Amino acid sequence: MKVVKLEDVLGTEHEVDGGNWISRRLIMKKHGMGYSVNDTIIKAGTETHIWYKNHLEAVYCIEGEGEVVTLSDNKVWPITKDTLYALDEHDEHLLRAKEDMRMICVFNPPLSGKEVHDENGVYPVDED
Repeated sequence: MKVVKLEDVLGTEHEVDGGNWISRRLIMKKHGMGYSVNDTIIKAGTETHIWYKNHLEAVYCIEGEGEVVTLSDNKVWPITKDTLYALDEHDEHLLRAKEDMRMICVFNPPLSGKEVHDENGVYPVDED
């Protein structure tokens, strides 16, 4: 059994600041669950290019408002509280926050906990 409190992650190496976002890594690869879980704040007024070529991600918005634009078809998906979106095809996208958005993000394969996006919006695969 594992119990994680957000307060125990804040201010540690598992609270990662990516500039447009702050990700608090709650469940990571080392926990052996086969997925990872992050509590992420997307900062208001930002646009982030993301392309998880190596991961699938499901994102549940619990606060705030913004939108996702899938770059393959330029479709705009409004995202508000109580909305989940799943990047089930490694969708290259833009994430725009109209106001601070709090998201619960689940990744497969799991993140090790220290990843940041590269110049293409990609997280590398943790080979360890």
